[in-house]
Amino acid sequence: MTTSQKSIAIINGTGRQAASVIRAVTALGWQVKAQIYAPHPVVKEELEDYDNVELFEEPLEDNADLIDRLFEGCHYAFINTFPIGDEVKLGKALADAAKKHQIQHYIYGSMPDHSVHNPKWPGLPNWACKFTVENYIRQLGIPATYLYAGIYNNNFTSLPYPLFCMDFKDDETIEWKAPFHPDTKLPWLDAETDTGPAVLQLLKDGISKWKDRRVALAFQNLTPLEVCAAFERALNRPCNYIHSPTIEIKVPIPTSYREQLAGIETLFGKYNAPYFPGPDFEYPSEDTRRDSGSRHGERPRVSGEGKRDARSTSTLRPRKLTSEARRLWPGFRRMEDYAREAFPIEEEANGKTWMRDKIVST
Repeated sequence: MTTSQKSIAIINGTGRQAASVIRAVTALGWQVKAQIYAPHPVVKEELEDYDNVELFEEPLEDNADLIDRLFEGCHYAFINTFPIGDEVKLGKALADAAKKHQIQHYIYGSMPDHSVHNPKWPGLPNWACKFTVENYIRQLGIPATYLYAGIYNNNFTSLPYPLFCMDFKDDETIEWKAPFHPDTKLPWLDAETDTGPAVLQLLKDGISKWKDRRVALAFQNLTPLEVCAAFERALNRPCNYIHSPTIEIKVPIPTSYREQLAGIETLFGKYNAPYFPGPDFEYPSEDTRRDSGSRHGERPRVSGEGKRDARSTSTLRPRKLTSEARRLWPGFRRMEDYAREAFPIEEEANGKTWMRDKIVST
């Protein structure tokens, strides 16, 4: 590896977000050291074809030697831990190693702990642990950026999995049943196509711009009704949303995920809490933006000498949840495009035949 060649350490390399990052950085010739756990065979085969990707097929838990080897010689790191084992312990071990190896920009996939913002709101177990690790990283003083990923478009499936099952009915309609309120906006992300380009731009912008920042990795803010409308347009089938206070569980799932789903029923079903709470993700309303005039407009203020005001659009607070993600990667894939282009392919790979049984609108 030459001194000028950029390198990045990545964990869970066959996961949707991590694999997307690998595709983006390898296209520019970066060297990648990627740990993979319970790898998806198709994605693993893809990664093995890259000359500049070194794979480590070992578990990370209680494996300090692997963590050291992973970070050694790397400039950057993209860390999105998987909810297995003690995620807090692993997250802290990774952060300690990043500090030891002087990682220049540490991008950590965090999530909120809602209980911090309202005592009535439960902290979702698979999210609160990430928030705990985020606070630890901040205490270490690592140069880091914290990505808060929206809901994956790719979560949708007609397989009987809980929460995001698009149920194809005998009358050729589709039904999505979930506890999210029908008119509440939710953040969405096509993890496979859009994570990589956005993370690459963060790294190219540099730590001076993004140090200690929380960034919502969400490109659309859609209600469940709007999601169903997008699927209906894409697949030329009526798609109905059913608001249900409980999540149907039709297949065996781990106890930890069952606890996560129970928390979702309470947090979003009972309390209709914001997906991303807190001041970092609060944005001016339409009325506020209109009233504030050019102060919060697209044009920077100009002083009497013709110089740009310090509060230009590059430093102004984002106008809405999706602003920063769209600035990082304007070429994102919308929900309707996902439903039309990718969803049928994923379904066919899962053995489904509905896309052949009915002509789908193009």
